[in-house]
Amino acid sequence: MTEAVRVRRGLEEAIVAGRYRPGDKLDLTSISAEYGCSRTPVRDALQHLSNSGMVQIRPKHGTFVSRLGVRELAERFEVMADLEGLCAELAARRMPPGTAAEMTATLEACRRFVQEGDPDGYYDANSRFHRAIYAGSGNEFLRAEAEKLQGALEVYRRLQLRVGDRMARSLDEHRAIAEAVLAHDPETARAQARAHVQIQADEYTELVLRSET
Repeated sequence: MTEAVRVRRGLEEAIVAGRYRPGDKLDLTSISAEYGCSRTPVRDALQHLSNSGMVQIRPKHGTFVSRLGVRELAERFEVMADLEGLCAELAARRMPPGTAAEMTATLEACRRFVQEGDPDGYYDANSRFHRAIYAGSGNEFLRAEAEKLQGALEVYRRLQLRVGDRMARSLDEHRAIAEAVLAHDPETARAQARAHVQIQADEYTELVLRSET
């Protein structure tokens, strides 16, 4: 994990947890000191957070938190569900053998992380699984759009894996998607992929509601 990724993930979780509130200004020097790193990875992390909509970088004024609300997140997950579904549908029609082997390998990695109880390791393998499906769609524009939105939703998809048996259930959902893709069943692949993302949205919404009570 690079320094920029370490800082980004820490800031993402701090924003989602409410340590930083919408409108708060983020100070590069303080963040650098907190994470024991130079300002360069902090700048890289903040740029990524800006791309995902979690912060706003205002030239000559600084960087400010712009945490997404439940409604905004629901809208993004809704789009993500359709993008994932379309990728899976096309992958069931077009995925080449090499990409299929990569997808299968990521499932085994996910299984190991479930056994180890490692949600962050699981999420990294989970991301590779989804990217294999995006690549298997054979549509580079769709792949780029799916990867961009996946990055914007990363923290929300990652945090819900820490609750209860979510990792194990996520693995079962991955298996159902992979089986449909490998069986060249585009309709089932699309339905399973859409349902998988919608479950993630529901799980995260429930996590937020519980934290606010």
